Amino acid sequence: MKTTRCPWAQAEPNLTYHDTEWGVPLHDDRALFELLILEGAQAGLSWTTILNKRENYRRAFDHFDAAKIARYKANKIAALLADAGIVRHRLKIAATIGNARAFLAVQREFGSFDRYLWSFVGGRPIVNRRHTLQDVPARSPESDALSRDLLKRGFKFVGSTICHAFMQATGLVNDHLVSCPRHRACARLSGIIEDRPST
Repeated sequence: MKTTRCPWAQAEPNLTYHDTEWGVPLHDDRALFELLILEGAQAGLSWTTILNKRENYRRAFDHFDAAKIARYKANKIAALLADAGIVRHRLKIAATIGNARAFLAVQREFGSFDRYLWSFVGGRPIVNRRHTLQDVPARSPESDALSRDLLKRGFKFVGSTICHAFMQATGLVNDHLVSCPRHRACARLSGIIEDRPST
């Protein structure tokens, strides 16, 4: 079989993101929170648009320090709504602040967001065997369960499709195509060599 990257990773910034981050098992709470917020910001837009604005988001949102974001007041919200470097969407900005508070509550309850999140896949990445982009679903039973629980906890912009993209990004799910070199690389990073059949 010819070895090629996943078809969506053909140009920057997607290329570097695909080759260094997407599908790598992630356990750092700050980084997990960043990607959760960015995936929500993507709603109705393209991931390329969000990646191009990523550094602006880090600057605007205090490098995704949830404790700081949870304390944002009206003046900070006004500044964010005037910041052309990010997506100036009032509901998404409000959701980021609310999600920071909900995130901190999860940390208090479970000890870390990492521990909470990985419980939805039994603590180990799901390694799929997808052959084409058409084989990759937009959601899964696991993303359905995560979405339901996050919504119950007060998170916003966490529908099942967003949660599935988040799980792929953070390595809870390895959805690199089997023809992509990163499929096996990410499986090895997670300590898994045997792949489960695609569904």
